[in-house]
Amino acid sequence: MESADPTNQKAPGILGILAGSGDLPRQVALEAQRRGYGVLVVAFEGQTDPEAVEGFSHFWTQLGAAGEILARLHSAKVRDVVLVGPIRRPGFSALALDKRARKALMRAGKSVFGDDGLLGGIVRLLEEEEGFRVLGPEQFLARTQPVVVGVLGRHAPDDLARQDIERGLLIARALGRLDVGQSVVVQQGLVLGVEAIEGTDCLLDRVRELKRPGPGGVLIKVAKPQQEMRVDMPTVGPETLRRIIESGLDGVALEAGRTLLLEPEKTIEFADERGCFIVGVTGNEF
Repeated sequence: MESADPTNQKAPGILGILAGSGDLPRQVALEAQRRGYGVLVVAFEGQTDPEAVEGFSHFWTQLGAAGEILARLHSAKVRDVVLVGPIRRPGFSALALDKRARKALMRAGKSVFGDDGLLGGIVRLLEEEEGFRVLGPEQFLARTQPVVVGVLGRHAPDDLARQDIERGLLIARALGRLDVGQSVVVQQGLVLGVEAIEGTDCLLDRVRELKRPGPGGVLIKVAKPQQEMRVDMPTVGPETLRRIIESGLDGVALEAGRTLLLEPEKTIEFADERGCFIVGVTGNEF
């Protein structure tokens, strides 16, 4: 089902929102409307939450329908585009790629087999070939805060946690260089799990069954060196923190300047109440 045509909205023009799962697409749409944008949401079958597009101009499509998506964005006179919300990436055989999508993938070559290569190819398609301007979703997320170096909240990592963070940073950065994932969980020097295609939440659910007896356990989350930050900036918010605590971990270390804290006041207050630390790191400094 589609909503009304959005092109009658006033300046600064129409914002196209390519919506993944979760509530972030709705938050971006609400803030964009508040600033005077018209909104057109591209909702993906099996990915976008229906509640996220309710009340906004939108249309439903498939991930592989690049030709339709681009034509609809141009027809609506969209100028700026935001990609926001996690996408569960299916296998290529399940993507049902149209002619435009196949052409773009052929041009991208082997880079499409990694998330960052694929996302970078999408950005190049939108900007260099189609003339859109790709904006970072953080520009429309009022309840976010870039992570800074140091302890955020009342609780700080102890010596054991600091050792786990140092080891986790080495591993997470190595995984990032290979375009595998952003996160790793370390306890007492042991790697309990690394993030791959399943995402951070599923990693934490899995780690819950693997945690060793005794103290410790840290989630370390960093951006990949080659990451396209406008479309895939690492984030942590109340839901992720809840999973960290339920998994029995002591805290989380986040790369300063390259990760976002969602709903920072709520997230930090929740961590303080539950005795969980949040620390921003850069290099090996924290």
